[in-house]
Amino acid sequence: MPERRATRSGPGRVLVAVYGIFALSATARATVQILTKFSVAPLAFSLSALAAVIYILATVSLALDGKIWRRIAFSSCATEFVGVLAIGTYSLLDPAAFPEATVWSDYGQGYGYVPAVLPLIGLGWLFYTRARRV
Repeated sequence: MPERRATRSGPGRVLVAVYGIFALSATARATVQILTKFSVAPLAFSLSALAAVIYILATVSLALDGKIWRRIAFSSCATEFVGVLAIGTYSLLDPAAFPEATVWSDYGQGYGYVPAVLPLIGLGWLFYTRARRV
């Protein structure tokens, strides 16, 4: 029977905590932006809200154990990474489309590039804790 380590064990606790911090901050930022000035940059604020949802999903799925949660965690981290690359590139090529920054603008520059690195760490952790045959 293959053994698998829980994603929330060991260094995974730090990963869950960092994702939780990003989930809270992205959710708060997107909520305030949407409620106060949505008409200024609807695309950017909608993408910030999408990023918040993905951070919440990643946090919860990395904190819970099970095959389904592991798949959700993988999907969340992969979607986040693709989002950072796509939105980061788009925001550099067409800055007029983003009058206000999103979490993923300029590859997460506003957040110290953590949004670009965090999904890679998450995917690496999921790979490291995958089921192994002994």
